[in-house]
Amino acid sequence: MTHSRDLSRRTVLLAGLSGLALSACDQISGAPKPKASFNAVDITGAEYARKLSLPDFDGQVRSLAQFKGKVVFLFFGFTQCPDVCPTTMAELAEVRRRLGPSGDKLQGVFVTIDPERDTPPVLKAYLQALDPSFVGLRGTLGQTEDAGREFKVFYQKVETKNGGYTMDHTAGAFVFDPEGQVRLFVRYGLGADALTADIKQILGLPADPAKKA
Repeated sequence: MTHSRDLSRRTVLLAGLSGLALSACDQISGAPKPKASFNAVDITGAEYARKLSLPDFDGQVRSLAQFKGKVVFLFFGFTQCPDVCPTTMAELAEVRRRLGPSGDKLQGVFVTIDPERDTPPVLKAYLQALDPSFVGLRGTLGQTEDAGREFKVFYQKVETKNGGYTMDHTAGAFVFDPEGQVRLFVRYGLGADALTADIKQILGLPADPAKKA
């Protein structure tokens, strides 16, 4: 009788351990995927940079919602910028080229912080010389201020010795995923390699094997 009871206890114990093992496997298989690791600053879930509605260089009002389905790279700048703005937008054009056919899934959006000088024709010519797909947005001074506050972007006029002015501004861009959620803040100087890798990750594209190795 004692041997039978011991055997019974061992059977129950083994069954319990098997159940725990299955439970552990279920938990592992259902565990959340590891958080994405980006080269740019991950601002997923930020409570700013959520809305934008401004006329483009053709007079059509554009909002972030209209770009859903694409990754949006949004930058605040001005056409007379000597370095940061043209470098940033040229790098974005290069990223689109590197993505090949998937480049159509990346939309460049440029918001001018200098609407007084960046007239629609000036803005359109500037951007389309870099990439015909780029969209330029130009609001009134008040609309531009509102957009700057929503995105926590700094900019201001700086008088020059010749009586004109230039613009100091935040040298960074915002990246939105295809669902329209802000995901990244891209600091100036990140480079086309790192930005391409981040955009591929958001699009769910495989990484470049050469870069990965």
